Amino acid sequence: MTERYPRPQRRCLSFSGAAGVPDRALGTLYGLAIGDALGMPTQTLPRDAVRDLFGDVAWFHDGPDVNPVSRGMPAGSVTDDTDQALIVARALLDGDGHVSGEDLAGRLLAWQAAMVAKGSADLLGPSTARALAAVGRGVPVDEAGRHGDTNGAAMRVAAVGVAVPPEPLGRLVDRVVEVSRVTHHTRAAIAGASAVAAAVSLGVLGAGAGDQLDVAVQAAELGGRHGSDTGAPDVADRIRRAVELVRAAPDEAAALDAVAERVGTGVETHESVPAAVALVALCPGDPWRAVRLAAGLGGDSDTIAAMAGAVGGSGTGLDAFPADAVALVRDVNALDLEPLADGLLRLRLAAHG
Repeated sequence: MTERYPRPQRRCLSFSGAAGVPDRALGTLYGLAIGDALGMPTQTLPRDAVRDLFGDVAWFHDGPDVNPVSRGMPAGSVTDDTDQALIVARALLDGDGHVSGEDLAGRLLAWQAAMVAKGSADLLGPSTARALAAVGRGVPVDEAGRHGDTNGAAMRVAAVGVAVPPEPLGRLVDRVVEVSRVTHHTRAAIAGASAVAAAVSLGVLGAGAGDQLDVAVQAAELGGRHGSDTGAPDVADRIRRAVELVRAAPDEAAALDAVAERVGTGVETHESVPAAVALVALCPGDPWRAVRLAAGLGGDSDTIAAMAGAVGGSGTGLDAFPADAVALVRDVNALDLEPLADGLLRLRLAAHG
């Protein structure tokens, strides 16, 4: 009988990190929020402009006047990346580990309406907005996201990595498809989201950065078999090449130049996901450094930093981030992620059977 969920070919998954599983789950969720908040003022800006405004991004800043998206937002504020990641987390809990496209569409539209009502410029991304408009016109959920190859699926998928074990990998990818299809039912988007979710899932188990990067590529290969083909570059190959670039660079500055100039920092999945994974490779065991470097890249820096924070934080736990950084982001955004982390881990235990 053919195994539905083939096991990836890698080393034994019996890991034991210094942090416990609950702490690594919190490291995932708060790491995502911290990266997002660091990238909030630098998003959409060219890298040179970020340097002129902030130098090396070492701490949180208010949204600058020159940024049309984050202008006026107080330092430590999160963006749609964290908001939508938490929407998915709550949908998973309410759906006992599963998310329907119709339910997620309704939650995202309600979030958008709330953001518009308070005058925010931080709204749904292009693929998500287009897909949800299609759903509103009566397009079936399985068809609405067939053109979405930007990074909205990857930016909000971290909770799946907390809730679903990494083996069998095919099952994890199936859950990623479930939460992606309504807005990003394409090979590129699902490949990128699968990479993030798998790296987080293995990190929560206690794996180091090297194993996380390996499983990210494997999951991207599996995820890339789902959805429509938009002609985007192969995400698994782009992740592999991005990691090779930073590992071959003579120093950190050269590695960052390589990410900015050869990998890319745009909203396309084939740029932003490899960039985030490359920063985790550049800063193994130090997600705080990874998210600060990500924020300094400009472009879609809030999303890149959020993904790097989730992946890196899953492997190290919450203590890898400064306590005052965690406190600031928690307080500014009124975050209470501990109950979410607990609920997602209960789903993970149930998935173990």
